[in-house]
Amino acid sequence: MDGVPNVTRADAVAAVRNPLAFIAERWTPAPRTVQRAALTALVMSVVIVVTGGAVRLTGSGLGCPTWPKCTDDSLTTTGAMGLHGAIEFGNRLLTYVLCAAVGWAIIAARSQKPYRRSLTRLGWAQFWVVMSNAVLGGIVVLVGLNPYTVAAHFVATSALIAIAVVMWQRTREGDTEARPLVGKSVQQLVRVLVAATVLLILVGTVVTGAGPHAGDSSEVERMPLDWETVSKVHAVLAWIVVTLTFALWFVLKAVDSPRLALDRTRDLFVVLLAQGVIGYVQYFTDLPELLVGLHMLGSALVWIAVIRVLLALRERAEPAVDLPGSATEATVGSRA
Repeated sequence: MDGVPNVTRADAVAAVRNPLAFIAERWTPAPRTVQRAALTALVMSVVIVVTGGAVRLTGSGLGCPTWPKCTDDSLTTTGAMGLHGAIEFGNRLLTYVLCAAVGWAIIAARSQKPYRRSLTRLGWAQFWVVMSNAVLGGIVVLVGLNPYTVAAHFVATSALIAIAVVMWQRTREGDTEARPLVGKSVQQLVRVLVAATVLLILVGTVVTGAGPHAGDSSEVERMPLDWETVSKVHAVLAWIVVTLTFALWFVLKAVDSPRLALDRTRDLFVVLLAQGVIGYVQYFTDLPELLVGLHMLGSALVWIAVIRVLLALRERAEPAVDLPGSATEATVGSRA
């Protein structure tokens, strides 16, 4: 049985001063490990969207009526607060799981050989978005679920998803300058598609802010807009995004673009159609909570698919691999 390596005082000091560098000196993850860490952070960012929607749709937004504690006297939920308190506090706990996933992505990226500063920065960008959005979530509770703060909370999560998608993509690429795979006209069409999708998401938050699902059974402020009118504007924008996606697929097919770009555009089109079906069904069935939750999940998946289409229009050389001894994970020898 192997003995435990000695840890000197210098090792302990180094670990305290810069734990990431300390880990990176002793561990080299396989490329697939880094990719999985980035994917885990992306999946958790989507999960937090779904659970946040569950909080609102179950009327549990003020299940913990204050922040950062759950009540003035308790850090956690109490039995007297019932199911709503458990749901809201459970969503708060998932923020720590999200932090752990992002932290794992940062550690894996920092430990990869050779060191890639750009990849590590994407991990840290996610961390700071999570931290700022946690504070914003606390503000949402403190101001009684003000719809404008709720909308900002969702938009920040969408930004987190975008960064996570980019990091996941970059784990499979190098750091050379990106080379476009399509002409400028196609690139401009995709930029319009991205802009239209951003507008679609923003108007979707307005639909939420003006709609009937306020997030709590108490009297909660709503945006002073006609919900049905805003919903129709949202639907028009959705059709614009669908049309742009179909036009992009047709153009990519005509110019004999790379297969990956065509496949990702097709995937986006399928996700948009599924999202549209859910949207219309929920509209004509008086917004059942389950369908609204699925629509929120669909919103995140549409955004991911759009970003992936954008990233498929350029390429970078694959990253260099510097693994000691083999292509599998290895532990660098520790100092005695």
